[in-house]
Amino acid sequence: MQDMSQISQFSRAAPFWLSLLMVPLILIGATVGGWTVLLVPLYGFGLFSVLDRLLGLNTDNADPQTDESELFWYRAITMIWAPVQFLTLFWVIWYTTHTDTLGLLEVIVLFYGVGTMCGAIGIVYSHELMHQRNDRERWLGDILLSMVLYSHFRSEHLLVHHVAVGTPKDAVTARYNESFPHFFWRVLRDCPRSAWNAEVARLKRKDLPATDPRNPFWRYGALQLGMLLLALIVGGLPGLFLFLYQAFIAVWMLELTNYVEHYGLTRKYLGQGKFEHVKPHHSWNAAHRATNWLLINLQRHSDHHTRPDRRFPLLQTYHDGEAPQLPHGYPAMTVMAMIPPLWRRKMNPRVRNWRKMYYPEITDWGPYKAGRHEGLAG
Repeated sequence: MQDMSQISQFSRAAPFWLSLLMVPLILIGATVGGWTVLLVPLYGFGLFSVLDRLLGLNTDNADPQTDESELFWYRAITMIWAPVQFLTLFWVIWYTTHTDTLGLLEVIVLFYGVGTMCGAIGIVYSHELMHQRNDRERWLGDILLSMVLYSHFRSEHLLVHHVAVGTPKDAVTARYNESFPHFFWRVLRDCPRSAWNAEVARLKRKDLPATDPRNPFWRYGALQLGMLLLALIVGGLPGLFLFLYQAFIAVWMLELTNYVEHYGLTRKYLGQGKFEHVKPHHSWNAAHRATNWLLINLQRHSDHHTRPDRRFPLLQTYHDGEAPQLPHGYPAMTVMAMIPPLWRRKMNPRVRNWRKMYYPEITDWGPYKAGRHEGLAG
C-alpha cells in the first residue's frame, strides 16, 4: 500500500491535470496552422506512449478507505472540464469558420484533435462523473456527453454494461477475433436501443410509462439539440459539420477504448441463461504510469468493475495472476486496434492463455465466440 498521507495536496493530484495542456495545443493549431494542427494527436498518442516506456508501471495503491474530503484536487479537474471543453470547442468552431487561417486539410486534422480531446478526455471524465451519486456531477457528465452526441452512453454504461459485461447481452464486450470496424458499427447499432430499453424497463418497474419526464432521454435530447443549434449559430452550416465531425471522432475514441478493455474476455456460462459474477479477470488492465495520469486511472479497469462508484484516485491496480495485463498503455493499444491483423497477432495469444489460466475446464469456446448460448436469447 502506497503512503498516501499527503494525498490531499495539489502536488499529488497535479499529474492528473495534464489533460489541460490539450487546450493551448488546440489554440496554437487553430491560430498558427501548418504542422501545429498535429499537436494534440502527437501529445495524446505519441508523447504518452513514449512516457509510458520511460516512466514504466505504477503498481502503488491508495488506501481505498480515504475520505472523499481528501480528494478535492482530483475531483476538481473532472468538474471544471465541462466548461473548459465547452469554451474550447465552440471557440475553435467560431474561429475556424470566421477566419481563413487554415486550409481544408488543416481543418480536418485540427478537428481530429478536437475530437480526440472531447473523446479521450471529455468522455473519460464524463464516465467518472456519471458514476457518482450526486446530481451536480451527473449533470456535468451529461453536458460532456451531449457535446459529442452520445448521451445514451450514460444509461447504456450504468444499466447494461456493468450488469452484463462479458456476456452476449453486452454489446461493448468485443468478441474474440472480432475486428474493431465490425465491433464499432455493431455498437453504434445496438447500444442506443439497449440503453432506451433499459431506461424503459427501469420506469416500468415503478409503474411509469416511457414518456415520463423522469426518462433521462428527454434530457439527453434537449442537451444534444442545444449543442447542435449552438454549433449552427456559432459557425453556420460549416460549424455544424465540424461539430458533427469532432463528435464522430470522439465516439470513435470511446469505442476504441471499450474494444481494448474487454476484448475476448467472457464470463463463464452457468446454464439457464445465467453467468458467473463479474470478477477482476474479466477486464484487461494496464499499469502504465503516464497514460493513467492522462486518463485518470481508467486503465485500472478491473477494480472499476468491482467498485463502480470508487473515485479514480482510489482505484486499485492488479498484478499478473489477478487480472490480465495489456502489453502497452491505451494510446498504443488503440492505435494497434485499428490494424486488425496486428491486433490479432498481439492479443489473440493472450486471450488463449487467459482461457487456459482461468477456464481450463471449458473445451468448446464456439458459443462464446458467437455470442450465443443455449437457453439465452442471443
